[in-house]
Amino acid sequence: MSFSGWAELVLENEELRVTILPDKGADIVGFEHKASGIDPLFRAPWGLGPAGSEPRAGSDGLAFLENYAGGWQELFPNAGDPCTYGGETIPFHGEVATVPWGCEPLGDALRCTVRCRLVPLRLTRTMRLEERTLVLEETVENEGSKPAQFVWGHHCVVGPPFLERGCKLRVAARTIETIPEMWEDTARLEPAQRSSWPNGRLRSGGEADLSEVPGPEAGSHDDVYLTDLAGGWASVENPRLGLRFGLTWDPDVFRWIVSWQPYGGAHAMPLARAYALGVEPWVTRRNLEEAAAAGEALNLDGGESFGTILRATMEELV
Repeated sequence: MSFSGWAELVLENEELRVTILPDKGADIVGFEHKASGIDPLFRAPWGLGPAGSEPRAGSDGLAFLENYAGGWQELFPNAGDPCTYGGETIPFHGEVATVPWGCEPLGDALRCTVRCRLVPLRLTRTMRLEERTLVLEETVENEGSKPAQFVWGHHCVVGPPFLERGCKLRVAARTIETIPEMWEDTARLEPAQRSSWPNGRLRSGGEADLSEVPGPEAGSHDDVYLTDLAGGWASVENPRLGLRFGLTWDPDVFRWIVSWQPYGGAHAMPLARAYALGVEPWVTRRNLEEAAAAGEALNLDGGESFGTILRATMEELV
């Protein structure tokens, strides 16, 4: 498996083979379930460009999109639109997904660390495998002397061959929210709605059960926010393959699930031709500037640290 010349690090046991690109935000780009040979993570049909390649058309100066090709990224210390915080412009989806991380083996584990340039925060991710589960132990440290705020998200997206018509999206959310205005006119869901999971109101009238994943023939493209969590978990099931990919986390930290849903209707560059499903735990649906104003950002005093754990599992359906 090639990633356009990017250096690769691998965590592997009898159940899973996990591939990380340390120089590209420590992206998790492979999550192979060995028994089936299936990798649930989205791999964009346009592929990953080599380091230093020209930005993809339509990325409009947003570094995260300039060479986005799927997989799983960390969004930190911002998630969502660019914003201003502490007199600095914080990029779309934060800083750390587009820069090299320092990675070192720790026995059977891998520790990856990155420092932000625009805020005095350091993020450390220690990764290890426990049978069919990848464990991410994460710590944020404020290396400055003054309080610093941040928001945080995990941009985890699944795709073919795992994702297909008939898959089931299972979440611990009770409430659906949609964005105020459509990104593309292929959106099937009514903008600015708040409704009860799993039924979302359609622009054409009626409702759709959002737990039922359509195929690319749906020709739709939506961004969906899921909240009022009853727990910290979400999963995508493929009944035909008999497989489930699932995430678990602390719902007091990541209180939202962002679900990007390009079901064959992504026509605008740089995401044209995507067929995928985001299963993304976020602290808040707001960017850092808005979250700080609303009291929804996380805060660390100078010298303080904060830790949390996420788990990703690929397993057979029983």
